[in-house]
Amino acid sequence: MGIEEIVELALANGYLTPTMEAEVGRICDSAAELSVEEYMALDRLMGALLTGQVVAVPRKQFINVMEELVLTEAITRVAAIESESDRTLDLGDIAAYALNRLPPLYATTEEGANYQRMRAQEELNDLISKQVQEAIDRNLDQPEFFPEREAISKTSGKEVLTQVSALLQTYAPDYETP
Repeated sequence: MGIEEIVELALANGYLTPTMEAEVGRICDSAAELSVEEYMALDRLMGALLTGQVVAVPRKQFINVMEELVLTEAITRVAAIESESDRTLDLGDIAAYALNRLPPLYATTEEGANYQRMRAQEELNDLISKQVQEAIDRNLDQPEFFPEREAISKTSGKEVLTQVSALLQTYAPDYETP
């Protein structure tokens, strides 16, 4: 969806969602130069926001308390294992594995987060420990398939294209021959 379509949608609905705002930002960041029509659409959007014709929907702030609890448990266990052996464990893989097998505990206020922490300690502590241990066991049993793999990071569009191009060259070198 382009800037003009997003602005038309915002004007028709009367609100600009965080997703719409992010898409406009992404387009502006990635474009070398915007067209006159895109500038005019952005100008219309700015005017509508200033007059109240369009309202920007605020981003909801929330946390998943389960992430905090799993990371705390995983860090403690991984540190103990790494200090006693020559193994290096991937904390991100361990946390992701465990989190995918545990219920989320979202909160929007500090009081809600405290409630979720207490609830988790009373009801889910054993389950958290079990899932983190299972994740560590799987991580320890995993062979080093791709030692050159890289963690997910924020990249620009150009870097993503470079990575995809390199993957294609590696796995399909003869796909497009001139």
